[in-house]
Amino acid sequence: MMLSRSSFSSLFIILTLAACATKAPVPVTERSRSGAVTAPAETAAPPRVARPGHYIVKPGDTLIRIALDHGQNYRDVAAWNGLENPNLIEVGQELRVVRPEASAASRPPALSSAETRPVAPAAAVPAAPADGVRREPKGGKLPYSEQAWAQAQKPDAPLAVAKVEPKPEPRPEVKPDAKPEAKPEPKPEPKQEPAGNGDKIDWAWPASGKVIAAFNETSSKGVDLAGKPGDPVLAAAGGRVVYAGTGLRGYGKLVIVKHDNSFLSAYAHNQSLLVKEGQAVSKGQKIAELGDTDSDRPKLHFEIRRQGKPVDPSKYLPPR
Repeated sequence: MMLSRSSFSSLFIILTLAACATKAPVPVTERSRSGAVTAPAETAAPPRVARPGHYIVKPGDTLIRIALDHGQNYRDVAAWNGLENPNLIEVGQELRVVRPEASAASRPPALSSAETRPVAPAAAVPAAPADGVRREPKGGKLPYSEQAWAQAQKPDAPLAVAKVEPKPEPRPEVKPDAKPEAKPEPKPEPKQEPAGNGDKIDWAWPASGKVIAAFNETSSKGVDLAGKPGDPVLAAAGGRVVYAGTGLRGYGKLVIVKHDNSFLSAYAHNQSLLVKEGQAVSKGQKIAELGDTDSDRPKLHFEIRRQGKPVDPSKYLPPR
């Protein structure tokens, strides 16, 4: 029997559908365009919080910047944190930015654990009677003799007892008191400059040029003074140089003077530096020459910082 063309086509379609129905469904996996399997986004870890008196290093930080922002000498910060190379700090590293307490540094060592106790006084030995006859206690034994027998017959007569020297009771051995270990003399703390409020510091203008940019908390941390290359840059107040160099980006050749435990002054964009770190300077002393290092024009950028925070110099400098 011959199948018609239409019947053969219908049979082929039925067989094809039956074969497709027996196949298991293929699992579907979501993939990104690059072919990687997408995974659920991980929750970002909360930012780390520094302990009081400490700072956590962020990308782009330098030790000089950290010290300036906290009103400290970068060499002191390096010493407090045991940094042999001040230029090697790591992102996420926690640094001490406040001077350690003096009490912790000068705390004397604990005394020896030897315990001393007072020695109990020896028991007093009763003194012998003056006549040599001991009347107490009344009981006792005497060696036999005619005299002892005669005395024993007289009830009212006192018994003659041979004088016996009392043996001294052994006294407890007195040990010398344990001497505590000698306390090492605490090392004197370095003399700290007294903290000030700025009003007690005798401030002066560091350059004679006019103000071309005033203090602004968002864009300018100090004032910019106009001038010509080589003009003198003067210390605004007496103090000690805690930094002189080019290690702070955006400041060019920079001098930082510490006036007390609260106030610093900074002098940036100099052409040349005339002082060194650790040098004491007086008010009005020439410390640098005005320039344009790391700047678009010759000028002096001058800052006053209190506890590391920039403040408006015009509130401290005398009126012109």
